[in-house]
Amino acid sequence: MARQQERAVRTRETLVRAAAEVFDEVGYSGASINKILDRAGATTGAMYFHFKSKEELARAVILEQAADLRPPEGEGGLQQLLDMTAYLAVEMQSNILFRAGVRLAVEQGATELQDYAIYEWWADQFRQELERAREMGQILPEVQEADFARLLVGAYTGTQIMSQISTNRADLPERIASMWRCLLPALAPAEVIAELDLSLYGGATSTTRATAATATDADANANADADADADETEPPA
Repeated sequence: MARQQERAVRTRETLVRAAAEVFDEVGYSGASINKILDRAGATTGAMYFHFKSKEELARAVILEQAADLRPPEGEGGLQQLLDMTAYLAVEMQSNILFRAGVRLAVEQGATELQDYAIYEWWADQFRQELERAREMGQILPEVQEADFARLLVGAYTGTQIMSQISTNRADLPERIASMWRCLLPALAPAEVIAELDLSLYGGATSTTRATAATATDADANANADADADADETEPPA
């Protein structure tokens, strides 16, 4: 029984990921159950055991779009929020499940899909970071965290659509950085903004900053060791 359940879980995941690939390539209207089954290497029976329709499968891709995401972890607050959105911009370029889920969420108006839940979910993620920023004294008194979180979801969504049309999202990190430069003055005092780091919007986040710092320290130590070795081996004058 346990083995059957594991197999069923694997089959469902295979179907969702195959559907994500197809939806990412051709959109909801261009995708067919047969295309998805061919990509998954699954049978019609397996498909309908887990999903009653293409709509239900598409809804799963939308709601599970964040399954592979591992946002950077930090102390929270505005820098954490900036790092999170930078990370998402880079993931949008290569993470097929995430990208397909976003595409389907945006295309809902042209399909029978009507589900606002994923937008609420993202707004809640951003709201939590804004509330942490409030605790850290980083945001202006008049800012309403929930309202700003919804605004951020809308701004991010529109920005990624423009980037997709313009450059196939190649410039998305830079566009998100520009978005933040416009939004931050309405969110935080100037002295807080001055401490924030927007310079690494090319994929670097708090995690990669720490890695880079460690690498720099390691290089410095290696250079110091090399100098010491040279001193030891250099013949006396």
